[in-house]
Amino acid sequence: MLESAAARTHAPLRATDHESATMALPSPPRQLLVALRKSALSLCHAQYIRDRLLAIYPDCDVMLRGITTQGDRVLDQPLAEIGGKGLFIQEIETAMLEGRADFAVHSLKDMPMEMAPGFTIAAVPIREDPRDALVCNAWPSIDALPDGAVVGTSSLRREAQLRERKPTLRVKLLRGNVNTRVQKLDEGQYDAIILAAAGLNRLEQGHRASALLDPAEFLPAVGQGALALECPVGRTDVIEWLKPLIHPPTLLAISAERAFSHALSGSCHTPIGGYATFRDDGLWLRGLIASRDGTDILRGERTARIDPETGKASDAEALGRELADEFLARGAKRFIAT
Repeated sequence: MLESAAARTHAPLRATDHESATMALPSPPRQLLVALRKSALSLCHAQYIRDRLLAIYPDCDVMLRGITTQGDRVLDQPLAEIGGKGLFIQEIETAMLEGRADFAVHSLKDMPMEMAPGFTIAAVPIREDPRDALVCNAWPSIDALPDGAVVGTSSLRREAQLRERKPTLRVKLLRGNVNTRVQKLDEGQYDAIILAAAGLNRLEQGHRASALLDPAEFLPAVGQGALALECPVGRTDVIEWLKPLIHPPTLLAISAERAFSHALSGSCHTPIGGYATFRDDGLWLRGLIASRDGTDILRGERTARIDPETGKASDAEALGRELADEFLARGAKRFIAT
């Protein structure tokens, strides 16, 4: 997959992207090579970033390079059993090291808590809808699903919350891209599936959602709905070019969420969720860690007075660590896979 800016479809800019013509910018790049997974959703993500960059650097040739990852090849096993979320980015990081790409576009929730040595998240743009969505052709909500209904997901976090909310459901592994998952639902292999609302929206399939799950009742994954622009730490030029895409409130929120998960050794082996958002008294972080069967779940929350526009990521990270320390004091180690 290699697509030139000449073939782009322009999308409207959002003022909240903080891309301003008055912002001090580095010398504009002549070309940027963007790595992404070979999937329709990843292409939508990359096209969105390309359009934002072209609004800032209109003479730049932004090329998209699709790469098939190990996580995309193995679809019949849970991620936790085959190597975790890093399987979605290893080949992409190799492409950047070999000079075949300048930076990569990822779904932030697919990024491991521990970055590979030599890489950094250079920018986090404005977040899409962070919620999970129930996709079902017959019933309007989780509570309306009949006993024994088969619900598809590959997420231990979703499985734990589903089992807690309705223990009579049958949760079945579901891997593959969004279109493949929806097709399996339509073929009758599942009675319902749970997907990220952001992915449905990006693919213009938001109408398929039967219900959007309130984070107060069904906590999303850490970083869900956000994108991460990753590049080698030595590419200071790329880091500067990507700075205008940073959305400060989103960066602060995901910094708190990732610090919470990291302090609890969050991985594909542990059902863990976290969501931070701003309200009047500052950044509000909620967290969850659970047993896979949903019979044992810890929830908690904490708030810090952080300004959404000028706050420091280190303060947001401290908030995440503080909530994690509270969880550990309440016995969270019993959930952490060894």
